Amino acid sequence: MKFYYAEPQSLHAPATMIMRGKIIDSPEGPVRADILRATLDKLDIQLSAPEALDSELQQQRIRARLQQIHTPRYLDFLETIYQRWVALPGASDIVTPNTHPCGAARMYPQHPVGLAGWHLSDMACPIGPDSFKGIMASAATAEAAADSVLQGAGSAYALCRPPGHHAGPELAGGFCYLNNSALAATVLREQYDRVAVVDVDLHHGNGTQTIFYERPDVWTGSLHADTRQFYPFFWGHENETGVGAGQGFNVNMPLPIGTAGQGFLNTLDALLERLADFRPEAVVIALGLDAHKDDPLAGLALETQDFNSIGRRLADLNLPTVVVQEGGYPTVHLGNNLAAFLQGFRGV
Repeated sequence: MKFYYAEPQSLHAPATMIMRGKIIDSPEGPVRADILRATLDKLDIQLSAPEALDSELQQQRIRARLQQIHTPRYLDFLETIYQRWVALPGASDIVTPNTHPCGAARMYPQHPVGLAGWHLSDMACPIGPDSFKGIMASAATAEAAADSVLQGAGSAYALCRPPGHHAGPELAGGFCYLNNSALAATVLREQYDRVAVVDVDLHHGNGTQTIFYERPDVWTGSLHADTRQFYPFFWGHENETGVGAGQGFNVNMPLPIGTAGQGFLNTLDALLERLADFRPEAVVIALGLDAHKDDPLAGLALETQDFNSIGRRLADLNLPTVVVQEGGYPTVHLGNNLAAFLQGFRGV
């Protein structure tokens, strides 16, 4: 198994977010990567840096791949909005929306305030002066892991932050800007006809679902805290199964709030049974560690040892696999949860 991380991810370092109307310290920051990297060090795992940050040609390659899952205007927004925002009279030093196009909005705005509201769906996705560099570094990490699998590595792990599975074709949300898991699947599709994304994060991967919802070549499956009572609220129900050519290729299995390990594992087994009908040739694991009972955003109640069982079940697929880090926020358990998953996945 190969392991990847890009140091420039730390350039995206939001200090605060708004939750339930209150300004709070953001749980999604460089410290997440610091904790996970320390865990990998303890496991004597060496991290490789992606090459996509090193040359204009490689930048063009990742941009071309990203345009398969995100709109060009959204990518342009992420790259340029900070400079446009701070040029506004009286603007803050961080991009934060104060209006959203709820309902049947049809006109794409030109003003930076309107653009921020159009593309940033909630108050958990601020953009600072160097955020775009950090966001691209996260995506490049997922790309490098997927490329290594194309080149013969049986599996690879991408330590990505900010995470990505809430990011849709032109929408950021839930700390996510570019969809790293969807990018990894896009890379795998260059060699494999049928690719699956299995999302075991606490939250529904609404961005991933949206990106592939009309496609039969990428199967998406998610088990997550019931979104009738939990973020992202507006997606993730069982009746969302795809449309058109994608009908039947999206599977959601929501869990009651507070579900513990055995309930989660039983549901994962059911999800993997559904996956078997697709006959995937390669798989992306959207790995969330936030289903742990003590996670700051807790909605489920897994113990650390449950992540070992999750890893073993996913390894049993015996497919070329890219593991993309999604959620999991700072606690004394975070690093142990990653170690448990990797030990289960690697059979050690």
